Amino acid sequence: MFGFGRLSAEWKVGIASGSGLTKTLVLRCFAFSFSFSSTPCCSSALYIWKLVVRRLCGSRGAPSVPQRCWRLLVLLFLTLVHGSYLCMFFLVDTEPHWLSLLCFSCLGIYVILLFFLFVFGCLKREEDAVASGSVSHIVLAMIVTAILAVYGLLNAAQPPRVIEVEIPVEKLPESLNGLRLVLLSDIHLGPTVGRSKLQRIVSYDVVVIVGDLTDSRVTRLRSAAEPLGQMKARLGSYFATGNHDYYTADVEGWFELLRSMGIQALHNSHAKVFRPEQTQDWICLAGIDDLEARMLRYPGHGMDVEKALSGCSAESPIILLAHQPHAAKQALQQRPDISLVLSGHTHAGQLFPLTILAFLMNPFFCGLYRVSEHTMVYVTPGTSHYGIPMRIASRSEITNIILKRA
Repeated sequence: MFGFGRLSAEWKVGIASGSGLTKTLVLRCFAFSFSFSSTPCCSSALYIWKLVVRRLCGSRGAPSVPQRCWRLLVLLFLTLVHGSYLCMFFLVDTEPHWLSLLCFSCLGIYVILLFFLFVFGCLKREEDAVASGSVSHIVLAMIVTAILAVYGLLNAAQPPRVIEVEIPVEKLPESLNGLRLVLLSDIHLGPTVGRSKLQRIVSYDVVVIVGDLTDSRVTRLRSAAEPLGQMKARLGSYFATGNHDYYTADVEGWFELLRSMGIQALHNSHAKVFRPEQTQDWICLAGIDDLEARMLRYPGHGMDVEKALSGCSAESPIILLAHQPHAAKQALQQRPDISLVLSGHTHAGQLFPLTILAFLMNPFFCGLYRVSEHTMVYVTPGTSHYGIPMRIASRSEITNIILKRA
C-alpha cells in the first residue's frame, strides 16, 4: 500500500499549500488512485490471488461451492486491504470505526502474507512445485501469517509498557540530578487510535511528545484529543512536530489546541526547564520542526537547529526533541554540544517484515545510543501504532527517562 509519505515532493507541496477544499479533494483523489491504481499494489494483489486462489483451487473445470466461497473471501479480503487508505479520510472520529479496524487489520495480514509467500516460494524451487502439484509452501505461509497476525493484534492491544532509562547528561546541575522526563511519541490519533487509547496513555506524568501526534485535522479529532488536557506535568508539557502532523495540513490548528490544553509547542524554539526552588539551574529543552516540513514548503515551518537553540546557555545541558532519527543525526552534525536527543518515528519497525526496512533506513533504530563522549540519542518505539493495529517484534512504550549527572 502507498502512503502519503511515499508521494513525490511536488504532490506533497500541492496538497500542503492548497485551500481547504482543494486539500480535501486532492487527498481523496490520491487515496483512491494510489490504493486502486498503483502498479506495485495491484501487482502484489494479483500475486496473492494467483497463489492462494488459482494454485490452491486449481484453474481447470468448474469451481465447486467451497472454491467459489474461498474466491469470494479472498476478493473481499483484498478489497478491504485497498479500502484501508480510504478509511484515513472518511472514517476518522473520536473512536475508531469497526470498518477501519477491519481494513487495517487486513492490511497487516496482507503485508505479512506477501512476505512469506515470496520467501517460501523462493526457498521451494518453482519447477518442483509445479511438477508435483505441491502447494505446501502456500499453506505454510498462510499458517505462519495467521499465527503472527493474531499475536500482532493482541500485542498492539496491550497498554504501552512503562520502562525507566537512566541517561547520563553532561553539565547537569546537582539540583536537577534525577529529574524525570516522560517521553511519548507516535500516538497517531486517527482511524485506528482514538480517545480511549489516549486516556490510557496520559494517565502518566507526561512531559514531552516527540511528533506524530495525529493523522487527521483538529475538527475531526478534537474530542479524541481531550484527554491531553488532563496531563498534569509538574515542570510543563512540550510537543515537537513529526512528519504525519504536517500531512494533516493543520499544524497551526493543532498548535492552537495544544496551547489551550497547557502544552507548549516547541516550533524551532526552546524552553527552560527548572525546579521552582532552583531557578538558576536549568535545562535547555528545544524542539525542531520535522525534516519534511521544508520539503513540503509548509508556510512558516522547516527544521532550523540554530534558531531552536538560540539563547541556550553554554553552561546548561541541551536536550533536543527531533522526531526523525535522520533529523537527530543532522542536528548533531550542526551542534555537537547537544547533550541528548529524543526521537521516535521508527516504531521499532512495528510490523515484521517492515522491521528490516526501518532498521536499514534509519541511523538510529530503537533504544539508547552513545554518539560521542558527551552526547546520547534515545529513540522510542512509539506509544501507539500507525494504521495497522498490530505490533510484531516490538511493543508500544512510555519511557520514563531519569537524567543523571555524568
